[in-house]
Amino acid sequence: MSRDTSRDIHSRQVAARASSAAVQHVLEPVVLAVEDGLSSLGMALQRQDALSVDRAAAELHLALSLAVDHFARAAQTGPVPSVLRQRLALAGGQVAAQREALARATASLDRAIDVLMPRLAPSRLYTAGGVQRRAGPGAGLLA
Repeated sequence: MSRDTSRDIHSRQVAARASSAAVQHVLEPVVLAVEDGLSSLGMALQRQDALSVDRAAAELHLALSLAVDHFARAAQTGPVPSVLRQRLALAGGQVAAQREALARATASLDRAIDVLMPRLAPSRLYTAGGVQRRAGPGAGLLA
C-alpha cells in the first residue's frame, strides 16, 4: 500500500469519527428528551394526576416525533451511533409497555363500571319463546 493511500484512509477514518461525534452531539439531547418524557409520564401515572398525564403525554409525543425526524436526517448523512439507536429502541419499548399497561387498566376499569352500572336494557324484550315481555315501570330510567 502506498503512503498516499494510507494517509487517505487515515483521513477518512478521522473524518468519519468527527462526523459520528457531531451526529452524537446532535442526537444526544433528542434521546434525553424522550427519556425525560418517559420518566415524567411514568411519575404522572403513578401520582394518578390526569392533568400531568395529559401534559407529559403531549411532551413525550413531541419528543418522539422530533427524535424520529432527527434520526432519519442523521441516517441520511451516515451511520447513527449504535448506542443512541439502542437507547431510542429501549425508549420505544417502554412507550409500548406503558401503552399496554394503560390499555389493561382501562379495560379493567370499564369492566368494573359495567358491573356497577349495567347498560340500559331495551324497553321491549323477547323471551326465549319469542313472546314479547314488557319491562316493568321505570325500567328505561337510570338515576
